[in-house]
Amino acid sequence: MIVGLTGGIGSGKSTVARAFGERGIPWVDADDVAREIVAPGEPALAAIRERHGEAVIHPDGSLNRAALREIIFNHPHERAWLEGVTHPRVRERLLEHLQRLLQQGAPYVLLVSPLLFESGQQALVDITVVVDIPESLQLTRTLARDGVSEQQVHAILEAQMPRRERLARADEVIDNQHDPATLREQVRALDAKWRQAATPTDT
Repeated sequence: MIVGLTGGIGSGKSTVARAFGERGIPWVDADDVAREIVAPGEPALAAIRERHGEAVIHPDGSLNRAALREIIFNHPHERAWLEGVTHPRVRERLLEHLQRLLQQGAPYVLLVSPLLFESGQQALVDITVVVDIPESLQLTRTLARDGVSEQQVHAILEAQMPRRERLARADEVIDNQHDPATLREQVRALDAKWRQAATPTDT
C-alpha cells in the first residue's frame, strides 16, 4: 500500500514523515527525486542544457536552479516544457523507489509530495493524506524557517492549490497546528489503521 502525503508550504510534511519513520515506515520524497533526475549524467539535465545552454549549468556541471527558475517564472511556456521533460521521469523514478521499499517488507510506504494533486501523482497512491494548518500559520512558520520575504510566501501560497480544494481531495487529514504530542497521536492512530488494512486476512 502506498500512502500519499501532501500539504501546503510550512504545513509540516517532513515532520509528519519523520513521525511515521519513528514507527518504522519508510518514505520517498518527491522533491528529492526531482533533484535526482536532473543530476549530472541524467537525460533530463542533458535536455535542459540543450534547450537553455550553459547559462543554466554551473561550472561543475550541475543544474543552476536559480537561473532556470527565473526563466520558467518569466515564461509560462518554458515551465510547461520543463514539466513535460521532468514529470514523467519523476513519476517513473518514484515508482522504482516505492516498489523497492515495499519489496523490503514495509507494511506500507509514504510518498511525500508537495504537488501530489497538482502533478497527478495521486494516481500512484492508494490513500491521500493532507497535513493541514491555517494559512496564517503557514505564513508564520515559513517566514521563520526559510528567511524569505512575506511577499514571496504569499506568492507561493497563491501558486499552490487552495487549502479548501486540497482538503476536499483528502482521504485523511492530519491537523498539525497543535503540539508535537497531538501530532504523534494522530500518526499513531493512522499507522495502526493502515497496518491493519495492509495485513492480509484469512478467508
